[in-house]
Amino acid sequence: MKKKVMKRIGGIALTVALLLAAATAAGGFYMLDYSLRPGTNDGRDVAASYRYMFDEYPYIQPWVDSLQTAGALRDTFIVNPDGIRLHALYAAAAQPTRRTAVIVHGYTDSSVRMLMIGYLYHRALGYNILLPDLQHCGLSGGSAIQMGWKDRLDVLRWMEVANALYGGETQMVVHGISMGAATTMCVSGEPQPPYVKCFVEDCGYTSVWAQFAKELKEQFGLPPFPLLHAATTLCKLRYGWSFGEASPLKQVAKCSLPMLFIHGSADTYVPTQMVYPLYEAKPEPKAMWVVPGAAHAVSYKENREEYTRRVHRFVEQYIH
Repeated sequence: MKKKVMKRIGGIALTVALLLAAATAAGGFYMLDYSLRPGTNDGRDVAASYRYMFDEYPYIQPWVDSLQTAGALRDTFIVNPDGIRLHALYAAAAQPTRRTAVIVHGYTDSSVRMLMIGYLYHRALGYNILLPDLQHCGLSGGSAIQMGWKDRLDVLRWMEVANALYGGETQMVVHGISMGAATTMCVSGEPQPPYVKCFVEDCGYTSVWAQFAKELKEQFGLPPFPLLHAATTLCKLRYGWSFGEASPLKQVAKCSLPMLFIHGSADTYVPTQMVYPLYEAKPEPKAMWVVPGAAHAVSYKENREEYTRRVHRFVEQYIH
């Protein structure tokens, strides 16, 4: 009788364990798709993105209209080693120059939605510009957003393209916002070609793990274990990378080139406190501007003149 009871208890325990494992796996799949294949991906609609940008940044519309009328704002495509077709916008400076900016957009955004920073470099500072669409964003292919990690390799290729487009002897800055800032920092930890002179990151996260753990807690009230562990394992199996290895914090520690860190003091989406360990991890030369009262990714919008002045002051030390 006792053996039968123990056997039944064992069977129940096994069933419960299997159900919990199945629920965790299902939750992991849901979280992975929720994060990397979101239902709302505004940057995919190019026409709507232009309308949005002209509403939010009306002063860029005459500049964009002028470039488009002259045929100066152009599309270009590459295919990465995984066979994914990637898109970018580019425009040469009004006067021939070696100064070039590669400008990287944020989560579910696109090249079009970074044209305000394109304006900063092209219109205000006289730079050549190139703005890539990251995977699964804008007009680029790809089955999922890669949170800046695989994107770092694509952006390195776009940097080569930009250098070739503008004469082969450029002096280049890479500037990103939010996920684009994380991408920029991930790029910075890789070996750099000689034409890259400096980086600007605006409100990037320390790691994908830290950002997703924060979102899991705020949106669903859940701790990292077990869903985040399940999701990162599934990400590794499906996309070839894990949330822990996608670490701007580890990448900036390997960067010897200058970097300007920008972050809003009122940022709660990518919390302001993330900028401090990033700044500390980065070897000199470096600079930091914590923008008083700025929420996430609005430091330029709310402080256009000061933002332009600070970026100009930083990059002109290294780009001539």
